[in-house]
Amino acid sequence: MEVRPSRPEDGVEGFLAERNADRAARLGTLEDSLAHPHLVAHYADGTLAGVLTYVIDGDACEVLTLHAAHRHRGTGTALIAAIEALARDAGCTRLWLITTNDNVDALRFYQRRGFRLAKLHPGAVDDSRARLKPGIPKLGDHGIPLRDELELELEL
Repeated sequence: MEVRPSRPEDGVEGFLAERNADRAARLGTLEDSLAHPHLVAHYADGTLAGVLTYVIDGDACEVLTLHAAHRHRGTGTALIAAIEALARDAGCTRLWLITTNDNVDALRFYQRRGFRLAKLHPGAVDDSRARLKPGIPKLGDHGIPLRDELELELEL
C-alpha cells in the first residue's frame, strides 16, 4: 500500500463527500476537511484505499478525519503510521483526534495503536447537531445514542 500527500486526481473530495466527512463537526466548530492537508492510501492497483485529513497547530497534530474504503485491510494502520511520522518530522509532540461515544470500532482501533483516552466532552455531539450540522443522526453505531465527543491522544 502506498501512502502519500494527496493530489487533485486522487478524488479526495468525492471520497470524503460519500462518507459525509467533507465537513467535520468537533469541539464546537465545523471544519471544512478539504481545506486541510490530506494523506491518501492507494492499493497496489492504484485504487484509492483511504484518506486522512490533518491539522498541525504548534506542537500538536490533529487527525481531523480518517476513512478507509474497506475495513480490516491495513489502510487505517498505514495512514496512522504515516501521520505519526509526518507529525514527528514537523516537531509535534502530540497526535490527537476526536471520535464519538458510539464509535466503539474506532476506540478499539486507536487504542490498539497506542492512543489513550484524554478527555470527555459531554453533550458535544448534541450541541454540534443543534448548531452546526443538523444531519448528525441521533443514533450512532450499534444503536448507541450519539451524544458525546471523546478525545484521544498519542504522545510522540
